[in-house]
Amino acid sequence: MTDDLISVIMNDHREVERVFAELEDKATDPRRRRELADHVIAELVRHSVAEEQFMYPAARKHLENGNELADHEIEEHSEAELLMKQLEDMDATDPKFDQLLGNLMDSIRHHVEDEENDLLPKLRAACSEEELRELGEKVLRAKEKAPTRPHPQSPDKPPANRILDPGAGLIDRMRDKLSGRAT
Repeated sequence: MTDDLISVIMNDHREVERVFAELEDKATDPRRRRELADHVIAELVRHSVAEEQFMYPAARKHLENGNELADHEIEEHSEAELLMKQLEDMDATDPKFDQLLGNLMDSIRHHVEDEENDLLPKLRAACSEEELRELGEKVLRAKEKAPTRPHPQSPDKPPANRILDPGAGLIDRMRDKLSGRAT
């Protein structure tokens, strides 16, 4: 049985927090910190893309203030994506690396808190178990084809994101493989 939307999203949140905890350990070798940053950026991008394709449209459809909530969450994604883009090729020994990484972690932690305390409970109450299971499956499938690198100028709403994201994802995965980037 597939996880429902809520558990898929919350599992992603826990995994990202686990990587953040390791990144906060300044004693970690800079090469390892760069690998961890690449990994967490890839996971955050995949997660955001899947939310934008399926979770936020569900919020718009099922929640009274769904448009407002979805727009707010997408705005937070945009801000985080700009930080990820700045971090993308930065050496872990660069003094700006820790500052940008700290800003990204603060932004993501705030976003997670918003979703877990507001949006997810509202979706749990508004959607049937079957809808939540279907959305969970769609999110998992979307993450498999999603980009692994930030694309701040890409569309963040259906249908354009559902059409363009898989192509960007294919290119990103090819770039990752050729460069040996940790994703």
